[in-house]
Amino acid sequence: MFTGIVEELGEVTAVENLGDASRFRLRGPVVTQGAQHGDSIAVNGVCLTVVDHEGDEFTADVMAETLKRSSLGALSVGSRVNLERPTAVGARLGGHIVQGHVDGTGEVLARTPSEHWEIVRISLPADLARYVVEKGSITVDGISLTVVEAGPDYFTVSLIPTTLALTTLGLKQPGDPVNLEVDIIAKYVERMLAGQEAGR
Repeated sequence: MFTGIVEELGEVTAVENLGDASRFRLRGPVVTQGAQHGDSIAVNGVCLTVVDHEGDEFTADVMAETLKRSSLGALSVGSRVNLERPTAVGARLGGHIVQGHVDGTGEVLARTPSEHWEIVRISLPADLARYVVEKGSITVDGISLTVVEAGPDYFTVSLIPTTLALTTLGLKQPGDPVNLEVDIIAKYVERMLAGQEAGR
């Protein structure tokens, strides 16, 4: 489990096309500390498994399903990525419960800068819109954020200078894709309510 609190802004150092998968090599001095084969690291909100680790870099294989459902297929050498290790049992939950299982992708539609923050508008796939509510939680490229406005096919988030400086959202421009993971609690509630309706 992750919390959506990005630990560092990493970098893609190599991409190998394996046909039905891709192998990424990524640099992240913080997240590679003590990393071992089989460990999990979230890359732009996608939970990946460390298959190799050397120095401040690690390698992860990404299967076709993940490439299809996320924006990882758009990464290339030099791309910056948000990195987070799983949260330890008993640690503070700084963001919200994040699984690292991307539900879909959105697109940055607009950025509205202000003196002390910036409003970012992001498109929202129709099948995910029912899980997104004003003041609710959403994960964008692995970042736990609070929804400011929830529209029928978009939502907005307000970003403080720290988020802009330390994550990929400070770099994303209109047209760029982002990974989205909705609040898992909303999906469980929907499932339980559907079960109650079916039992009547």
